[in-house]
Amino acid sequence: MQEQAIPLVLAGRDLMAGAQTGTGKTAAFALPILQLLAPASSTSASPARHPVRALILTPTRELAVQVAASFAEYGKNLPLRSTVVYGGVDMNAQILQLRKGVEILVATPGRLLDHVQNKTVMFNQVSMLVLDEADRMLDMGFLPDIKRIIALLPKQRQNLLFSATFPDEIRNLAKSLLTNQAEIQIAARNAVADLVSHIVHPVAREKKRELLSYLIQTRGLHQVLVFTGTRIGANRLAHQLRKDHIQCDAIHGDKTQAEREAALDDFKSGKIAVLVATDVASRGLDIEGLPQVINFDVPHSPEDYVHRIGRTGRAGLTGEAISLVSPEDSEAMTAIERLIKKKIDSVLVAGFQPGGTSVAGMMSGRNAAPRREREGGRERAPERERHQERRPTPRAPQAERMHNTNADPIFSKPYQPGTAPAANTTEKPVEPQQHSGRKKPSQVAALLGGLKRA
Repeated sequence: MQEQAIPLVLAGRDLMAGAQTGTGKTAAFALPILQLLAPASSTSASPARHPVRALILTPTRELAVQVAASFAEYGKNLPLRSTVVYGGVDMNAQILQLRKGVEILVATPGRLLDHVQNKTVMFNQVSMLVLDEADRMLDMGFLPDIKRIIALLPKQRQNLLFSATFPDEIRNLAKSLLTNQAEIQIAARNAVADLVSHIVHPVAREKKRELLSYLIQTRGLHQVLVFTGTRIGANRLAHQLRKDHIQCDAIHGDKTQAEREAALDDFKSGKIAVLVATDVASRGLDIEGLPQVINFDVPHSPEDYVHRIGRTGRAGLTGEAISLVSPEDSEAMTAIERLIKKKIDSVLVAGFQPGGTSVAGMMSGRNAAPRREREGGRERAPERERHQERRPTPRAPQAERMHNTNADPIFSKPYQPGTAPAANTTEKPVEPQQHSGRKKPSQVAALLGGLKRA
């Protein structure tokens, strides 16, 4: 990527560059930007001598911090100034940095527009625009914000789009944004790193957490990035793993920026062995030498699988992508295999297999449940079943009447009214009356007394 991109950027060409993750896209635009801006840099302390000349937009806070750190490292011997602005933290410190003057500004779109509204940043001298992980910004709904920002920039500028994938929506944006462009595609669209091995462990849904703990402990995994589908799920899983005496933390959008940075630092340093994350961590994070990525929840989007496992197998190192797949995940895995054009090996772990039940088997099990009829927008039982529910049959104990709550509801059989064993009783049932006429008062009193005892 760097070999092909850097000469084109230095030549002033607009660029649309795609490559599998871990191939060094950040250096491919950071190094030539520094070289192009360096001749006009100033050693003066005046903020006016340090206007924003290069703007880099990223989808997440973590990626913004990482890109800004790369600029600071590569340009540490140059008089160029750089800073980063992102949400989740106080704006005052960012405002102070901007007022000192910076030539290179790395930002997330939402917080950048906050600074635009507060008039703490000016774009009148921007000559270079970079959209990093452009497809992710599209997925996160940043396209309107990006268009607002582009409308504020000078018309004459160099535009660079870098991303692991380029869906059709991004290509449409590129057509309206880029002129005299060059396109680089280091690997096929949505390709995965060749050095990453893929494996699927079929498992019953309710046993996923136990299997995860088993794999971590028996294999001695010491640096594992685990992906879940929801923030609540990430917190719950991290809590359960800690109860299993596994050092771990969670990172997701509900965490403050300080908490997210602390968790990531602890993970990189080895203080914790497992980092549970939502897809906020699937793009842009560069964790050196990460050996394993585990999909606790299979992603609904096949493209997200590509980006999740892109955290391992980076910079020429090998990696392993493990997915815990329950029967209901089979369709998602089929879509993933279709996208990456690879059949993933399936390995059963003794004691955790899903009982050999297929999706078709589960569906037939659902269809075997008692039929329900629709009545006024609500479900109602068939006529015979409603009469059974009213019948004064002896009640079964609570554990008999409810189905097992520990079992997967897909495989549980619903409780059938009227089938519970009769309760133990020494009382004789009330004999039905055979009189067709009006009952005598003494008979009525005796009948009421019997019903009361029953």
